[in-house]
Amino acid sequence: MNHQWTPVAQASEIADGEAIEVVVGEQILAIFRSDGQWFAMDGMCAHQGGPIAQGKVADGCVTCPWHGWQYDLATGIQTINRQPLMQTFPIREVDGTIEVELEK
Repeated sequence: MNHQWTPVAQASEIADGEAIEVVVGEQILAIFRSDGQWFAMDGMCAHQGGPIAQGKVADGCVTCPWHGWQYDLATGIQTINRQPLMQTFPIREVDGTIEVELEK
């Protein structure tokens, strides 16, 4: 599989403890800044498709605003059943630009 780094946002757009939703092609992503680190995961909750970027971020997890499902930001593991339900993506900051590694 061929992967490429895709610019998705400017670091200045996202405060610590916040997230934004971005659309790259047909992929909806949630981009998080938590405790100075960047995280990227599928933007739609695995439960019923809620907007995960609008969720509350705390202690390395995000809580979906619709039904309260919680996911680990780094792994996408759902915190109750410990299953990896959300796809996560490699993410980096380069000269103030946030890039996510996606399949071409």
